[in-house]
Amino acid sequence: MKLLPLAQEPLIVPTDRDMLPSERREFVRTHRTCIFGYGRRADGPSMSVVYYIPTDDDELLISTMRARSKTKAVARAGKVSLCVLDERWPFAYLQVYCEARIDDDPTLVVNVMMAVGGRISGQTLPDEAQPVVETMARDEDRVVVRRRPYSTFAQPPRHLHQNDQEEKVTHWITAAMPWDALDER
Repeated sequence: MKLLPLAQEPLIVPTDRDMLPSERREFVRTHRTCIFGYGRRADGPSMSVVYYIPTDDDELLISTMRARSKTKAVARAGKVSLCVLDERWPFAYLQVYCEARIDDDPTLVVNVMMAVGGRISGQTLPDEAQPVVETMARDEDRVVVRRRPYSTFAQPPRHLHQNDQEEKVTHWITAAMPWDALDER
């Protein structure tokens, strides 16, 4: 498994049609933030904004502390939802449904934390940062949540120019589709 670097240019979502399955996968691979959602024992779902790291075999990794509720929820239910966010206007998002598990391999934890630092800063962290990250990982008892997508649901971007919604804004019904679906043209 290889951690993918931050994309220079995130996928630009089409505004005139639903995203193809391959575009949905590329959207996830080329973005960096998502809302991490999971069911709680009581009340409504929990949601938090996190940076994630995609891998070359389509896992989505985040770093969190072992004592956090995210970790406990994954151990309890094994399923999570991600709402991958576009950082450009017009705003789009992609809901990703995943099987999830906890991995406490120290090397993976540090590698993911280094990659997250790069996503946050927009540039690769220098090698000199690794000892600091290793200490942080140990002191905070960090783990990695490994998520394997199995389905997606897309929300196309909508944009109004000078209140011209009657002429240019269209709506259509999108659908959930398997993560590994093939493009149909």
